Amino acid sequence: MTAIRKVQVTFDCAEPERLARFWCEVLGYVVPPPPEGFAGWDEYNDSLPPERRDADFACADPTGVGPRLYFQRVPEGKVVKNRVHLDVRVGTGLVGEERLAALEAECARLVELGAVRGELLPADEENESCITMRDIEGNEFCLD
Repeated sequence: MTAIRKVQVTFDCAEPERLARFWCEVLGYVVPPPPEGFAGWDEYNDSLPPERRDADFACADPTGVGPRLYFQRVPEGKVVKNRVHLDVRVGTGLVGEERLAALEAECARLVELGAVRGELLPADEENESCITMRDIEGNEFCLD
């Protein structure tokens, strides 16, 4: 059997750095240090040919546990629902009204960052309740 390796989640987007910094705030991720020999990402970016500037950005879990998120600029905009989305787990271990309060509080925080709230999906036999959301470029994700 093949060993499981770390994964990276890649987002196609219009503004890689802006979207990466949004997800840093959502997940508590950090921007990795710039490549060796550069004092910062702006310096690195300025060293690239014009067509490569601002073309990609990344963020990472500071604990090294979660996947790296990579954001790459693409010319086309988002036109359909994501086939894959992130579930941001905020109500883990809570039940009932406490869980819903935690979801609503996190939803309010993310809306302040520019996310758009969708609907509250009620719990059923297989799933806990969740709130559907969209990030600052319209990508769907769930708070659960």
